[in-house]
Amino acid sequence: MEFDAKKVKLIISDVDGVWTDGAIYKGKDGLELKRFCVTDGGGVVLARTAGLKLALISGRKSEATAERAAELQIDDVYNGTLNKIPPYEELKKKYNLSDNEIAYVGDDMIDIPVMEQVGLPIATDNASEVCKAVAVHVTEKAGGHGAFREAVEWILSEQGRLIEVIMILKEKVQNQK
Repeated sequence: MEFDAKKVKLIISDVDGVWTDGAIYKGKDGLELKRFCVTDGGGVVLARTAGLKLALISGRKSEATAERAAELQIDDVYNGTLNKIPPYEELKKKYNLSDNEIAYVGDDMIDIPVMEQVGLPIATDNASEVCKAVAVHVTEKAGGHGAFREAVEWILSEQGRLIEVIMILKEKVQNQK
């Protein structure tokens, strides 16, 4: 398959190890906390401004993931899905896309089946070596430290649109004053 970031219309991402550092904090009565990097929320804004669609497929069911996705208004969330191929196929059909129009950001073996199908597989710096071997791009940042945003910026840069999208956001902010 030929890898071309210019064709990407949908970015799908894993959560634990990409949006988080992979740590889970457990408390009394099943309370679970995860640390999300606010910078990745900025990546969501960049992607949306560029007209890219977003989806999350997490192997682990987590209310913290659901809450963060809702906060960022990411509607396509598959939470607690070990086999990521069925949701991938569902998203591809929903948006009428081909494999080469989809990017996937992952960090571990569970992500590899989807990474092998998409047009643009991306791994985080903290990803397993087998996951990195499948990727066409590896972020410099680790999961939970802005890796998702870095992936979005890289895609937009490869599309030749990063500066344009930043200027659109700058104008929107200035118009809010």
